[in-house]
Amino acid sequence: MNESEFNQLADAALARIETSIDDHGGDVECNRSGNVLEVDFDNGQKIIINRHDVNQEIWVAAKSGGFHYAWQDGAWRSRRDGSELFAKLTALFAEQNEPIAFG
Repeated sequence: MNESEFNQLADAALARIETSIDDHGGDVECNRSGNVLEVDFDNGQKIIINRHDVNQEIWVAAKSGGFHYAWQDGAWRSRRDGSELFAKLTALFAEQNEPIAFG
């Protein structure tokens, strides 16, 4: 995949995440600065989601760990465990008692 294709796919994923959070209307604040989404929860926890251009991945940092997702077979998948980005985000938000479905 070339850089332009990656940027388009990653930006679409970040926009989807941001829109889902905004539409949720819960106790979650989402701020985007360039390629980085910072999600703040009422309990003080954060999830950081960013586009990592060098590796052509989307990175997620949460209390439970760091996760890297690359575009594979039409979806953002973890090279480590095969998990899908939006399913993982749904689980991470559920851990914060914010049931948002990203998928």
